[in-house]
Amino acid sequence: MRSYDTVSEATNDLRKRGFTLDFNLEENCILCNNDRFHPEDFEIMEFYRFEGQTDPADEAVVYAIEAKSGVKGVLVNGYGISAQTMSSELIKKLNFHH
Repeated sequence: MRSYDTVSEATNDLRKRGFTLDFNLEENCILCNNDRFHPEDFEIMEFYRFEGQTDPADEAVVYAIEAKSGVKGVLVNGYGISAQTMSSELIKKLNFHH
């Protein structure tokens, strides 16, 4: 795994390496261009955790995701105070990589 100083540095490099789509979280899946991927539909290939130096709201995790269908993209999610509500299955999938 590589090392990055910022979220933008990580996402830019991942895009250069083929993780070109933007994934977003929903309660029980991740979403991209109206396609829904449930925990069993994708794998987390890499992840990078960033901690805010002065502001806990700056804490985030960047996930490099590949779906079973072959599409690859990036999911950026806050944790701690800024974490979103998710299903227990999705939480298990994402937290396994913290």
